[in-house]
Amino acid sequence: MLLIYVPKLTNRLGYTLNVVMRDLLQTDFVITTSPDTFAAHREARLCYGPYRVGDDSVPFLKSCNLLFETTIEEQECHCFDYSDGLPGLFPVFGSGIALPFDPLAAIFFMLSRYEEYLPHREDEHGRFLTAESLAARHGFLRTAVVDRWALLVRDIILRQYPDTVFRPRQYRFVETVDIDSSYCYRCKGLFRTVMGLLRDGLHRHDWTEVRRRLRVLRGKEEDPYDTFDYILEQSAGRKNLSLVFFPLLGDYGIYDKPTSYHDVEFRELLQRLGDAAKVGIHCSYYATDDPRKVEVETQRLSEILHRTIVRNRFHFLRLHLPRDYRVLVRNGILHDYSMGFADLPGFRCGTASVVPFYDLSSDQESELRMHPFVAMDTSFQKYLGVTPDEAIPQMHALIDEVRAVGGTFSCIFHNQNLCELFGWEGWRKFYEDTLEYATN
Repeated sequence: MLLIYVPKLTNRLGYTLNVVMRDLLQTDFVITTSPDTFAAHREARLCYGPYRVGDDSVPFLKSCNLLFETTIEEQECHCFDYSDGLPGLFPVFGSGIALPFDPLAAIFFMLSRYEEYLPHREDEHGRFLTAESLAARHGFLRTAVVDRWALLVRDIILRQYPDTVFRPRQYRFVETVDIDSSYCYRCKGLFRTVMGLLRDGLHRHDWTEVRRRLRVLRGKEEDPYDTFDYILEQSAGRKNLSLVFFPLLGDYGIYDKPTSYHDVEFRELLQRLGDAAKVGIHCSYYATDDPRKVEVETQRLSEILHRTIVRNRFHFLRLHLPRDYRVLVRNGILHDYSMGFADLPGFRCGTASVVPFYDLSSDQESELRMHPFVAMDTSFQKYLGVTPDEAIPQMHALIDEVRAVGGTFSCIFHNQNLCELFGWEGWRKFYEDTLEYATN
């Protein structure tokens, strides 16, 4: 049993030790604030604090102040290159220290999204700007730094206490599919169908699109966005793969253009997907501005599937902390898949692991668990502007990073982006390669 000495046990420190030791390193441990109890312990020990307690043989992680504070204020992280491109945050100095930085403070800073509580710039959708993140500014966005810092702590303990048991974590792959629009032409209703024909024919003079729409409506051709059988076939039988769909059920608007939740065909589709995979709500663009929409949209999906909804991803990844996570918890949604950046692949909160959310404003751990995603199809095609062939090695590198730390590789695809039309020609190759590489 590993015994960890800390001079004072705060909510922040307790949360961080639980995540590191319980979730990431999977070892049994006990925390003490008693120097005498710590000195009398004859098994593995670890000292964390501003000063060493115990003899020189005990691994000592020197702390900064972050985990002993309760306020939110500007932090001097002082990012530096620790080893082989792995950064260190919150440097510390002194003799006999195991690391030249405070790994627990660094982990907490990333997982709590501390920087998103501080003054920052936002993009046109009110999202935390990727360029504002410490990881993007210092070039470690594509490194699972939280997991790697935890492994540093593990290795420090094992060097002194080689019999300490750390249970190995199992790499997993979570494929998530956002259903922003289930169909391109079908189930649109008379008004939207007529307006679409007028727009394509009279305004754009795109008669190819007009003919395609009419063929689909007459049943002569499959709807381009109806790629669900293809997704299910590609995903079926793959090892360590979990599939989750997130349908949009908000009201029609500028940024929300879902199929009507009243539509019988759409409801039958969702029920079929619910039989084959997990389904969560894709809370609409304006749900983060109006908490009542979260409740209404969740109830719509629950009524269609006849089950309680516990998962969410916000449309456009609009996420404001801690407000939106508090709204989810109040509505019984305890798993969120929105933690990632729209424009760049990588690790927004530094980890490829499912972890509890820490609410900095209330200074306590939340019931909600974050499921960070690492990459999204539109990040490569729209924001980075790369081809499928150029995106494939980038995706491989991200999968390799997650596999190396025994984490969960979660990514986002869209049913409509697998249509091989409208600028997405060739991206099925990228999708199929991702599934093959991530599950091989």
